[in-house]
Amino acid sequence: MAKEKINPAEKNAELTIEEKLRFLFKLQQVDSKIDKIKLLRGELPLEVEDLEDEIEGLTTRVENLKNDIKELESQINQKKIEIKDAEALIKKYEEQQKNVRNNREYDSLTKEIEYQTLEIELCNKRIKEYTQQIKEKNLLIEQTEKQLEERSKDLEQKKQELESITSETQKEENELIQLSEEYSMNIEPRLLTAYKRIRANARNGLAVVTVQRDACGGCFNKIPPQRQLDIKMHKKVIVCEYCGRILVDDSLQDEE
Repeated sequence: MAKEKINPAEKNAELTIEEKLRFLFKLQQVDSKIDKIKLLRGELPLEVEDLEDEIEGLTTRVENLKNDIKELESQINQKKIEIKDAEALIKKYEEQQKNVRNNREYDSLTKEIEYQTLEIELCNKRIKEYTQQIKEKNLLIEQTEKQLEERSKDLEQKKQELESITSETQKEENELIQLSEEYSMNIEPRLLTAYKRIRANARNGLAVVTVQRDACGGCFNKIPPQRQLDIKMHKKVIVCEYCGRILVDDSLQDEE
């Protein structure tokens, strides 16, 4: 459709019903072309967005795993310090046992040595557990980074595909969007809101359709002769009683 220059004065002038219908029909034609361009892109924009979200999630997972490993390593170092402290106490208590004055003091020191020995065993057990957890988390990091690398390659490929399609259609789409905005400015807000609502609910994005073979061009239900005559007269905005689409005479299509 060739871009039509719209007189700015028309926007402020009182339009007839026929002129309103004509602008609505032109707007539908332009919006349908924009829909076709978006359809050409298919699911690529959504796929790119999903991959970006997945990559962000995987990156966060790797960071969290690395932070977990740092915390575990810190706990291992702390347990090693506790072991050294316990060993020092055992050595101290063993020296004190050599100079005890009675059995009660000796038994008390023996219990302290046993306690510190248990503490060392517990620390070694925790170190072993933390070391195993670090090993498991490093394995998860390796798997996640491999998955991250694969997803990054997928994203790059999808972006290239999308960029290729977009570069071919972007200029045309921008012109159509501008034209759509210009037509919209010439349609009263209430009617434009109704058009957008119908379009949003319509399976194929058609809010304005012509009468084709005595039937609605949207849902293909038959239209009574008298109602067809009213549509041809362009005296009021008429909607299909079955699907709610705005009906226009096919003479507008001939003009296009």
